[in-house]
Amino acid sequence: MSGKIKSLDELKVITENATGEGKTVVFTNGCFDLVHPGHVHLLRQAKALGDILIVAVNTDRSIKEIKGPNRPILPEDGRGALLTAMEMVDYVIFFDEPNPTRLIAALKPSVLVKGGDWGRDEVVGSEIVEKNGGRVELIPYLKGYSTTEIIERTQR
Repeated sequence: MSGKIKSLDELKVITENATGEGKTVVFTNGCFDLVHPGHVHLLRQAKALGDILIVAVNTDRSIKEIKGPNRPILPEDGRGALLTAMEMVDYVIFFDEPNPTRLIAALKPSVLVKGGDWGRDEVVGSEIVEKNGGRVELIPYLKGYSTTEIIERTQR
């Protein structure tokens, strides 16, 4: 695996140092199962909003809990390898909970990014980021690209 994959303790030091240097830390999260052009679009746009992009990725166990026993399609080590290979991704962290609230509270990003298929009031951690003086950004959804849609097309 890549040196981009970090523990929470490592990322806390990195984000504290970056913030102290006046850098903008951007955080996004998701399953990233079957990485597709919609994910690439989201990550490029997210990176453009700051200096450091942290991507929090659900573990296999948490995806099964959220999406059911037939998911993920790609195991977490494969998803991690794809994400760390992308130049716009600075760091990847895996999380085992259904949502990244604990990570957002610990890392205190300046910008929290989600895809435009989420409503602003549905973005987990938005209140934490905004309370700390940060902001939430929704990236417009790239039509035709969702993992669920791709899985459904392949099953037909």
